[in-house]
Amino acid sequence: MGKGSHHSNADPRNQDIKININGELFHRDEAKISVFDSGFILGDGVWEGLRLHHGKLPFIDKHMRRLYEGAKALDMDIGISKEELIERIITTCNANDMHDHVHIRLMVSRGVKSTPYQDPRVTISSATIVIIPEYKMPAPETADNGLNLYTVYVRRGYPDVQDQKLNSHSKLNCIFGCIQATKAGADEALMLDPHGFVSTCNSTHFFIVRDNQVWTSTGDYCLSGITRSNIIDLCKENGIEVYEKNFTLSEVYGAEEAFVTGTFAGVTPVQTVDGREIGEFAEHGKGAMVQKLQQLYLQRIAKECPHE
Repeated sequence: MGKGSHHSNADPRNQDIKININGELFHRDEAKISVFDSGFILGDGVWEGLRLHHGKLPFIDKHMRRLYEGAKALDMDIGISKEELIERIITTCNANDMHDHVHIRLMVSRGVKSTPYQDPRVTISSATIVIIPEYKMPAPETADNGLNLYTVYVRRGYPDVQDQKLNSHSKLNCIFGCIQATKAGADEALMLDPHGFVSTCNSTHFFIVRDNQVWTSTGDYCLSGITRSNIIDLCKENGIEVYEKNFTLSEVYGAEEAFVTGTFAGVTPVQTVDGREIGEFAEHGKGAMVQKLQQLYLQRIAKECPHE
């Protein structure tokens, strides 16, 4: 059974991490929120996945913009400024003596309710802000061996049903896709948009390579991915033709290369989609474009977070 692009090897140091809840630190065994919290009752909140690299948070301004825009869309007051929240994240990492190879889950819910009911007007507290830092590195074999994807029946829907650009706690759409892919023995789900074009994966963004061109979806039905946008920018800066466009599964099956992107693992090659080998992966491994983009992305991270 595959483990997906977020597979990492267990680190025993994570058994003693301190978790920040509303500015207060708790050992992981004592970190708790109310059963009346909006995030628990309804999935009412927004979140970000972050990395700590050489004591710095790469692309943190983009992450904060996405988080606060999502909160505004939900008419939710986070209660502290972006700068204060960044400082709280750094303080949490420092309290854990963490400097590198750390993945951080930042979660913000609307807060505690007086009763289990969806109406935001029954919220009786300020927003709940949880920061969970863990020592977590992508399993190195995934960057070479690639992922096996499976196209699922669950579609990425229209924004008037649930806007897929919103990084909300309500992830059932993606979870359904993940379950179906897992049952099929795949690592991750490939999801189509309402028109049958390729959209994204359940937890990463999807790209293909055809004729030395890099293609990804229009982005109309997927999260505004930060690593996705970084890869698009790197292509433009390095003379690689890149297109955000509609394309079909047939064009995926016939691609020379495919890969996914995400904050956790960066650029990860794809070996198969729906049982079809992409390019000549089995014989030659990951392709030249994926190797190039992996290196360019590592260079971008190093530039963003220089080792002092």
